[in-house]
Amino acid sequence: MTDLTGQVAVVTGAGRGIGREIAGYLAKAGARVVLTARTAAQLETAAEAIRSAGGEALAVTADVTDVGAVAALMERVEGEWGAVDLLVNNAGSFYALGPLWEADPDRWWTDVTINLRGPFLGCRAVLPGMIRRGRGRIINLIGGGTGTPFAYGSGYGSSKAAVMRLTECVADELRQAGSPVAVFALGPGLVRTTLTEYQLHSPEGKQWMSRIETLFAEGRDVPPTRAAALAVELAGGRFDRLAGRAFSVGDDLEELLVRQDEIIRKDQKTLRFRT
Repeated sequence: MTDLTGQVAVVTGAGRGIGREIAGYLAKAGARVVLTARTAAQLETAAEAIRSAGGEALAVTADVTDVGAVAALMERVEGEWGAVDLLVNNAGSFYALGPLWEADPDRWWTDVTINLRGPFLGCRAVLPGMIRRGRGRIINLIGGGTGTPFAYGSGYGSSKAAVMRLTECVADELRQAGSPVAVFALGPGLVRTTLTEYQLHSPEGKQWMSRIETLFAEGRDVPPTRAAALAVELAGGRFDRLAGRAFSVGDDLEELLVRQDEIIRKDQKTLRFRT
């Protein structure tokens, strides 16, 4: 089992869903986990569950799209627990549903802002310290629309494709700087969360995302524990040579380790035009 004892991990959007599971799994692996989101009650409940299981958890409310709030969050973490070893950019939004020409502009842009500005600000806040210390890892959550069109979810899909490219850009910059810090993209699959419940039950969701109900009915959804287990694996360091690439809960991790040279040579698991 991957041992993260001694690591300080920050997980955004950790009050519920995938983020809460990731935080719990990191704590079970020995990490001291900082859970952050905008809803204090959910955060404290999630943090208390970790403490009750014998782990260490700190709940800190913060808006990941606010540069000052993100800076204050990281300053508090370093002041109370020390340097951040792992950042998981999980906080997300998906509420703009329907054709682009009918989408509410503010709701569409809110999805993009939370999904892209959040990881940007998080990375920007922790990377200087990680680079200076010569250690650290970042995991950015991607999702539907990253590598293929996402009809009726253009804001979410566009933002997740951008997060993938952001991950690649940062990984390239780190390599060119000679830094061992690693950044990864993680695809959790179709998970039953507050966001997918909105797609199932809202009028817009029923009109434009009816396929989600079909996928759930067919049992094709994925438990959030699989993303959590993958996050622990990426945090452990075995996959650092594949930094900048997309990992999915459907991947055979041992096969990826065997194929590392081929994956790098062929530039696979990236966001590329293929001709």
